[in-house]
Amino acid sequence: MKVLIIAPEQLPVPPVSGGSVENCIYQIAKHIPNDHQVTIVSLLRKNLPRKSVLNNTTILRVSGGTKQNYLANAIRKVKGNVYDVIQIDNRPSFAGAVRKAFPKTPISVFLHSMTFVSAPMTSLRKANADLKHANLIIGNSRSLQQSLARRFPAHADKVKFVHLGVDGSKFQPRSQPSSKTFRLLFAGRLIPRKGVPVLFSACRIARKSVPSLRVSVAGGTSKAAYLAFLKKKARSLGVPVQFKGRLTGKQMPAFYRSGHGFVCPSQKHEAFGLVNVEAMASGLPVIASQIGGIPEIVQHERNGLLVQDYRNPSAFAAQIVKLAQDSSLRGRLSKQAREDALSRFNWKSTAAKLMEYYQQARKHAGKGESDVALCRKQVEKNRRYSKKH
Repeated sequence: MKVLIIAPEQLPVPPVSGGSVENCIYQIAKHIPNDHQVTIVSLLRKNLPRKSVLNNTTILRVSGGTKQNYLANAIRKVKGNVYDVIQIDNRPSFAGAVRKAFPKTPISVFLHSMTFVSAPMTSLRKANADLKHANLIIGNSRSLQQSLARRFPAHADKVKFVHLGVDGSKFQPRSQPSSKTFRLLFAGRLIPRKGVPVLFSACRIARKSVPSLRVSVAGGTSKAAYLAFLKKKARSLGVPVQFKGRLTGKQMPAFYRSGHGFVCPSQKHEAFGLVNVEAMASGLPVIASQIGGIPEIVQHERNGLLVQDYRNPSAFAAQIVKLAQDSSLRGRLSKQAREDALSRFNWKSTAAKLMEYYQQARKHAGKGESDVALCRKQVEKNRRYSKKH
């Protein structure tokens, strides 16, 4: 099959730093078998070539400026080519323009959260209209699939899910964790819904029982005032926190190896939470909110600890103290976390499941006249015209 993937307009593929969606696109493409051809259209950035080729994957980069300019440039770059499936990542609003350019090609909208089908990004009416152009809607967890089906019942039969993966050779446990301090890690965007203030408050409580507790935070924010608020919050609570800033993909494995546990205190629906899988692959027990797709990854007292009352810092503090004071529990959870991450969440399985959906979509679309057939007809029509004139 020939698969076209249209990335969002904000970051290039592969991303230099951050860019969870862009990283997912890159990893999935790398693991699609070589008998398929993959084209990715992505944002052009300084020091990156306009075209990159890696095995069966070609990355075409176009200039952006605005979302509309980027989309127009992306479509212009690939229009006239023939694809069996087109995947649009996290931008359902692109679907109408892509459908206009490729009227018969199956379109898959791959959503990584509810953000771009919800207010304030869009209205229910507009999102419904956008999704009408999709043959498939892919979520990254069963929880997201269910949320999408509930919000858009008219499209429920088109909604599927695939779990994301992790590179187990890149994310590995450290051999001998230090016992001088107990370090908890957080990684993610520094925005209110991620629950960092809850983590800091929980750590203040936990430090009464675990005075060696320290926290390291990896992640950035576009709101300088919010970062200042978090730093002030940590100081006022007396919690030692290292703010590492936005780390690159190459820096993240070492960050995970610096800790004894990982905390994901999300306060709102988390579709999947790839950082949890990366932490688990790194041998870290995860303490996480029992919300959204997180319980599909973290299983309570098997490979991590779940917090049901996740808005309550005391509930997180209890699990932090439990993990810090029980070395045998840490060892057992760490071992199982690594095993589960490698067996249940790998990019090869993600890519295989996605291609299975796309094979089915192509087969179903084959019942009508495809863009391939239309293109061939046009070529033949042009050939006959040339002969006559």
